[in-house]
Amino acid sequence: MATTPVGQDQASQASTAVPVVFDINKPPTIEGFTPLPRPREEGFKDKFIRKTKENPFVPLGCLGTAGALTYGLIAFKHGKTRQSQMLMRARILAQGFTVVAIVVGVMATALKPKQ
Repeated sequence: MATTPVGQDQASQASTAVPVVFDINKPPTIEGFTPLPRPREEGFKDKFIRKTKENPFVPLGCLGTAGALTYGLIAFKHGKTRQSQMLMRARILAQGFTVVAIVVGVMATALKPKQ
């Protein structure tokens, strides 16, 4: 049996191997490895719908806040100070509801097990 030094054996194998060409636009191919598919980019509309389904009370609180503020400002403009004052208090309650909804949503997301 003839033995060849390690360096010579590797050199002869390297000269017969096909050169590897890399394409920058594609990920490298690794034998025995299959990458996970990339999630598609989520647009504003898709993200809004998903978040609304996850926690529907936040948009409701925002709409309540905006409605109370708008109606309160209109009442203030028409000189109905008592009604305007009541609507500003309702706005503060709606804002508090929204903040509580956000906190509960964050806590629920944090406590949900990872998939």
